[in-house]
Amino acid sequence: MRILFSSLGSHGHVYPILPLAIAAREQGHDVLYAVDSGFHATVEKLGLTVVDAGISIWDAFRQANALHGTGEFRRDMLRQTAVDAFGSLLPRAFVNDLEPVLERDKPDLVVFELINPGAGLAAMRAGIPAVCHGFGKMDGDLVPEAMSNLLLEYVAELGITLPNGHHYGLGSTYLDVFPPSLQDLDFLSDVDRIPMRPVPFAEPGELPDWVVAHEKPLVYLTFGTAFSNPEVLKTAVAGLSGLDAEVLVATGPQVDPSVLTDVPGNVHVLPWVPQADLLAHADLVVHHGGAGTTVAAMTNGLTQLVLPQGADQFRNADIVRDTRLGDRLVGEEFTSDALHEMARKLLRDNDVQAANETIKAEIAAMPAPGEVVPKLVDLAG
Repeated sequence: MRILFSSLGSHGHVYPILPLAIAAREQGHDVLYAVDSGFHATVEKLGLTVVDAGISIWDAFRQANALHGTGEFRRDMLRQTAVDAFGSLLPRAFVNDLEPVLERDKPDLVVFELINPGAGLAAMRAGIPAVCHGFGKMDGDLVPEAMSNLLLEYVAELGITLPNGHHYGLGSTYLDVFPPSLQDLDFLSDVDRIPMRPVPFAEPGELPDWVVAHEKPLVYLTFGTAFSNPEVLKTAVAGLSGLDAEVLVATGPQVDPSVLTDVPGNVHVLPWVPQADLLAHADLVVHHGGAGTTVAAMTNGLTQLVLPQGADQFRNADIVRDTRLGDRLVGEEFTSDALHEMARKLLRDNDVQAANETIKAEIAAMPAPGEVVPKLVDLAG
């Protein structure tokens, strides 16, 4: 069978879908992966066939800004920029690029990630079964109304009718990688839902020897690949450095590690780490609240302290706090002193650790990607 997978071009959108694509390839299926050029190398290294499609999120943001008379990033326009980019520009780019690909390569099934409905719409127009790959809690608050309205305008323009109340998932079969006990199952009750275990993915890399051999608690600090900046990192490091723990900081591609100067000996600053491997050794993860990192921490039974910066991160921070999997600091609450005190308490909180072990066990019981691939074959008919 030939399956075309497609996601937007960012780590948070590409990495969650790759384990299923890899499992399909390992079971002998012909796997295509459609994404913008920024992630071609990542896909090619995994032995998947790359399809050039869509535009990068940053290109979409630039085009969205241009719609309003500016080519520069402006924080006061960020919400409107995101609405235009995710609601119209990105879906249109993927439909335009994928329609000739689907005609040429004739896949039997298209798997699109939730925030890339353009790939699903292209499949629907071509009469190809489409499956939506989720990445977190699915409910009515996930997508801003202005964004879903803009997408639905484009859907109507294409002459497609979706089931009542559906937008980004298109009413398609839904691959659900979120723990059932935390998911809004009522919201998903009118779609064919297939649970699937989330498998953290990271490109291969070596962990420092001390990570495996550490004796003190290991605290991992990351703001991901898109939301890291020097000031939030400095505040976080100042709060965590006073802990009786080893602190590993991954600055990400947006920040040069050299900006963190004069850190104490228990703070280790690196530009990047293979996060999927690192989490197996950590005791506390302090992060921005991206869906991938949030779910990966749950998969490893890790206590979380979330410092949300934007997008869906505030939702994820609330989920972590409300389910006693950790806590969060939002806005002005986030100071170095508050972070130090909260991290210190979380490292000693047995109830939080017990809650995380429960979620870890629940996730471990979910079907692995390799077990889900035969269900995709059935869906393709």
